[in-house]
Amino acid sequence: MEGSEVVRSYTSLEVWVKSRALVKHVYLLTKAFPKEEMFGLTSQVRNAVVSVPSNIAEGCGRQYAKEAINFFHIARGSLYETETQLYVAADLAYISPEQLNSVLGNITECKKLLNGFIKYYRGL
Repeated sequence: MEGSEVVRSYTSLEVWVKSRALVKHVYLLTKAFPKEEMFGLTSQVRNAVVSVPSNIAEGCGRQYAKEAINFFHIARGSLYETETQLYVAADLAYISPEQLNSVLGNITECKKLLNGFIKYYRGL
């Protein structure tokens, strides 16, 4: 089945909307990172988190479900990458334990939504 028949507009998907909110959350957190991290951890975590909604969108634009699922898996991997980098940021005291817990809650929500979305696509 063609991807365009399955999802008419990725912009209406809850998983895409929530992952964009996660991007904003991470960008706001990383604004306070030390300036010397601009090309280090700040850049790494921002690239990882932006990859999540980007790969969801790209997957939705693919013609076949198998291709789409590959991009959704990449998005899921980027969630794990983002999570790990935020743990490192907390270890370095760039973010507080409260900030970490808040953003981890958003990441967990995105993981659940994305896992459900992958299961949905597998059933096509």
